Amino acid sequence: MAPGDESAARGGAAPLRLRPRTDDGPEGIAAQLQALAAAKDRLQGLLDAVLAIGGALDLPTVLHRIVTTAMELVGARYGALGVLHASGDRLEQFITAGLTDDEYAALGGVDFPHGRGVLGHLIHHPEPLRVEDIPSHPASVGFPPGHPPMRTLLGVAITVRGEIYGDLYLSERRDGRPFDQDDEDVVRALAGAAGIAIENARLFGYMRDSAEQFQRLLLPVLPDLSPFSGAAEYRTAAEPAGVGGDWYDAVVLPDRACAAVIGDVVGHDLHAAAAMAQARNMLRALLYDRRTPPSAVLTQLDRTVHAITDLPVTTACLARFEPVGDGWMLRWSTAGHLPPLLLTPGGRTAYLHADPGVPLGVDPDIHRPDHTCPLPAGSTVLLFTDGLVEHPRHSLDEGLEALAALAAAHVDSPLTDLVRALADHHPSDGHDDMAVLALRTPPGPS
Repeated sequence: MAPGDESAARGGAAPLRLRPRTDDGPEGIAAQLQALAAAKDRLQGLLDAVLAIGGALDLPTVLHRIVTTAMELVGARYGALGVLHASGDRLEQFITAGLTDDEYAALGGVDFPHGRGVLGHLIHHPEPLRVEDIPSHPASVGFPPGHPPMRTLLGVAITVRGEIYGDLYLSERRDGRPFDQDDEDVVRALAGAAGIAIENARLFGYMRDSAEQFQRLLLPVLPDLSPFSGAAEYRTAAEPAGVGGDWYDAVVLPDRACAAVIGDVVGHDLHAAAAMAQARNMLRALLYDRRTPPSAVLTQLDRTVHAITDLPVTTACLARFEPVGDGWMLRWSTAGHLPPLLLTPGGRTAYLHADPGVPLGVDPDIHRPDHTCPLPAGSTVLLFTDGLVEHPRHSLDEGLEALAALAAAHVDSPLTDLVRALADHHPSDGHDDMAVLALRTPPGPS
């Protein structure tokens, strides 16, 4: 094997030859072909690693993926990524990979490294670092009790927007050899892509949090609904946008009835959130102007938004809790929405299935029916969006049954605890935003 070919066979540091030299003889040609293949494999591995870390937008996922892909590239048994504190002189976060369950257990109670010893050397001297014997390094301060033995180290800084974000550490090649220049080169290349992936994830997180805050500002804080009690809970989709078109509202009207509405605008973006706010504000005005029946209010809302805005297709359920004699009556109409769920004080549950009507934005001239149901004292009515129950691996009926069972288990809880439990333990896959609104009639006569 010619000088430099051994290195090339492990990663291709030697210059690549497009064609084997015929004067090297059969053995030389075979070695060069092997070096070319190895170089191609490592380049492909690097490209795959870059795609892997760039394919996620959740920052913790990105950080962990950087560590695991770097370990795969160089065949390291252990890996870690230390995120620098804003001061730049210590670590504030330490993401690890490669430790077995027993090794994690042995380190129980040991705080994560904050940047002393060899790790601190890389913080203060951010050039790539290769160490063949960690205990012999001048900056070494030893390992804490229970730490697995580590001898070799490869450290590379990760920069974001020209500033050092953290350091990537790799230890113990599985073949037992120390890290070489090829390993350093490929990890440095990965670190460059990692900086871009981290910045993208941070920007996405900022936009998602801002959008979520924007949507929450659009949703109301429920007013005093006395003599009724009410509570609502909203959760954004797990990914990717952080916003959606789910909305709710409740208000006591001058005729002593309490109106409640839940809705879902098609879409998962700021346009859907803005459209949701328009529909909710229009509906509240219509409730005071045209109090009953609910179908008439929905029809007027449909005609209004059709005439003055480009509201996307929207489902909704509008309900009125009306005093009737000594009791209460629920009167409701839906626009393509899921049925309300009735919970009685004894823990019985029943979906109020009825003609759902057509969604808003389809045809404002199609009639929607009204429905009625007497409400026992102390009963609870749940209005919710499909994000609470839909799951790609389960039927809608299964999701509805699971939600009813969950609600029955918390029927005696305060409404704030009830809606929070439904949002925390929902049977859906969490990939859609969700809203749930609960209203409870007084425990005695109206």
